[in-house]
Amino acid sequence: MPNSLIISDKIGSFNKVVSVSGDKSLSIRWVLLSSLANGVSKAKNLLLSEDVLAAIRAIKILGIKSEITKNRITIFGKGIKGYNYKKNLTINAENSGTLGRLILGLLINTKYPIKIIGDKSLSKRDFRRVTEPLSKFGIKFKLRGGKYLPLKIFGSQKLTSIKYLEKKGSAQCKSSVIFGGMRAKGTTIIKAKKSRNHTELLCKYLNLPISVKTRKNHDEIKINKVKTIKPLNYNIPSDISSSAFFIVLTALSNNSELIIKNVNINPSRTGIITILKKMGISIIFKNQKVYKGEKIADLKIKSPKSIKSINCPSKLNSGAIDEFLIIFLVAAKANGISYFKNLAELNQKESPRLKWAKIILTKIGIKTITTKESIKIYGNPRLNIKKKILIKNYLKDHRVFMTSVIAALSFGGVWNIHDKDSIKTSFPNFLKIINDLKKNVKKKKYN
Repeated sequence: MPNSLIISDKIGSFNKVVSVSGDKSLSIRWVLLSSLANGVSKAKNLLLSEDVLAAIRAIKILGIKSEITKNRITIFGKGIKGYNYKKNLTINAENSGTLGRLILGLLINTKYPIKIIGDKSLSKRDFRRVTEPLSKFGIKFKLRGGKYLPLKIFGSQKLTSIKYLEKKGSAQCKSSVIFGGMRAKGTTIIKAKKSRNHTELLCKYLNLPISVKTRKNHDEIKINKVKTIKPLNYNIPSDISSSAFFIVLTALSNNSELIIKNVNINPSRTGIITILKKMGISIIFKNQKVYKGEKIADLKIKSPKSIKSINCPSKLNSGAIDEFLIIFLVAAKANGISYFKNLAELNQKESPRLKWAKIILTKIGIKTITTKESIKIYGNPRLNIKKKILIKNYLKDHRVFMTSVIAALSFGGVWNIHDKDSIKTSFPNFLKIINDLKKNVKKKKYN
């Protein structure tokens, strides 16, 4: 089967230095903000995944030109009012919830209805969480079944600021409302449960009229109408969510050490680091610096002699929400029972990830107890798989695929993992890095 990957050998010990792809969250946000800048913006190390390319195609539909070379992309912004709204426009967000939700905030002043569509997975995700607050600006939406894509947005030229309470810890919802506030008269005020803050940092760096006050359990964000955005030249740092797979592969391997270069260690994204350190994994930040508001460092990871179980504090959830599938693999090899709770948000991702966590862990022989928002994992430090395992029908969720690959390389068995093209949405060179790590032990190459 050409779109399947067969893995039948565990990885050996390795000692390597690697670089991973550019941060997806930053890449999409850079594309959207640069499309509204007054002039030319350039980026290096932009993640050229399907999700980011979908964002580039979206701004092209809106009349914004871009050029892509091997290691650089240039966007020719036309200013905050530069989108060319035509009749009967359709924007395809494909698999990207970030693009599908964030761009709605930038389209609230559209003169004509715009249709937003997505792939099978995205079309099963709830868009009310962003259309409901955006509607308060004075615009209307029509959604399939009142909840799903395809949707139509009916913009307004008389946008008024709003107050918004964001309770879910969703950076997508918060960012979409920030973008909406950039187009509305007056001051939009957002009280948001803590989540990743790339949008706020980019807006601050660009000197946009935004203020952020950090409270104990939430952030208070104020955004005023934006008149101009200056061009932004950016060297996109590496993605910690992509790095997570290799952090865990090192943690689950014997006598291994890995350095991952130039990783975004934004505190709103480092929940996985905190969690794995509590479980006994050695992770050190080296060469730390701040680049255009974002904290960056090289990560040095060493495999531990043993792994501790964890009762994971819920306050760490938002900072690790995209990494829990791979974190659960570490818990599978821990001494004792690990417990993770308040994770209903996992089922709002590309696939119902809490459900898939149970499926994968059950297949590898790990006992779990799950509810709609929690999972208890009974670790086995001697876990060694000697059977065949099939992974399919997971809505092509890239993180399910990559988690399965790490499980196969770490625990053994013969794995047949379908839909390997799913990695194109977020991490196209994932298997190339796997092969680079395997060169030390001269194992089978994966394509």
